Amino acid sequence: MSKNDDVIAKIHQALQGVSDPELHRPLPELGMVKSVEFNNGTALITILLTISGCPMRDRLQKDISDSLEPIEEVKSLDLTFGVMNEEERNSVKKLLRGGKEKFIPFAQPDSLTRVIGIASGKGGVGKSSVTVNLAVAAARKGLKVGILDADIYGHSVPRLMGIVGKRPTAIDQTFIPVEAHGVKVVSMEMFKPEREDAVAFRGPMLHKVLEQLLSDAYWGDLDLLLLDLPPGTGDIAISLGQLLPTSEIIVVTTPQIAAAEVSERAGRIAHQLKQHIIGVIENMSESPCPSCREPISIFGAGGGLETARRLSSLVGADVSMIGQIAFTPALREGGDIGQPIVISDPTSPVSEAFAAIVEKLILRPKSLVGVRLSVS
Repeated sequence: MSKNDDVIAKIHQALQGVSDPELHRPLPELGMVKSVEFNNGTALITILLTISGCPMRDRLQKDISDSLEPIEEVKSLDLTFGVMNEEERNSVKKLLRGGKEKFIPFAQPDSLTRVIGIASGKGGVGKSSVTVNLAVAAARKGLKVGILDADIYGHSVPRLMGIVGKRPTAIDQTFIPVEAHGVKVVSMEMFKPEREDAVAFRGPMLHKVLEQLLSDAYWGDLDLLLLDLPPGTGDIAISLGQLLPTSEIIVVTTPQIAAAEVSERAGRIAHQLKQHIIGVIENMSESPCPSCREPISIFGAGGGLETARRLSSLVGADVSMIGQIAFTPALREGGDIGQPIVISDPTSPVSEAFAAIVEKLILRPKSLVGVRLSVS
């Protein structure tokens, strides 16, 4: 082997350690390394991007340059970017889908992703804020997390996650979720021509949209997928049970007893669809007075426990209240600026409450359901 061939082999080896920033797969595995040459101390590399104008081009250039630093013979880098043709993009899509046609990965028997829908009987209970903060808190614990904003009409997750106006990278009919705070996010808002446009779909279209958001996205390997469901017991709640029959439900309510009566219906429809109800989160619970530190129950008291009691009676098993989130303006303020409170104030009582709920989700009750058994 000539000296040049030896250096080229080292460059190829170095590129094995460089992954596409969005697809999280090594460049050679994706077929993105078109050519590698070495001439008089210069590495001449051609990389094929999946699409023209790839937003991660600068990141790729830095990662490739950094990977070559340990190779003493390489004094400079001449990096050229090209664009994949249709056949090459199809190969990438086939690789991402494991050689299968379009499908929902979380509905497959071998899926290890826990899918949890965050539901409520009515709007205004802070369901989206709960979803976002749970997701970010889980990501901070090292889990691979995704959020699907399944509230097609009232999508608010992009605002809460600080990614308003961000568009996902698309490879033909496959797209890459937008990532923020370590969480992968997909929302209908990302696909509208203008953010202000209203979505006016009838029932069958809602099912199709949810199916496409689940199947057309390349989520990668997730430990946890949270779905921010629309309030009530309509089309999306039913479609979730049909498309992801192993999905589970958390019911969010406020402390008001009247809200508990409505919240129970969200659990009731989940029970009818044979979804496991994990528990109840009471949002906007009592909080200390800023002046006298006495507890103030702005939205009443007892709604969470009442919802849990009603659902326990319904399913014939214990459905507990897994957390209480105290009312605090900081939670709302963080949502407005796209900084979840678990990021902006991680030691606050509210952030600690979200972290405690995540711990309960991680430590599931022991069960053989979904566990691979070594049986021949």
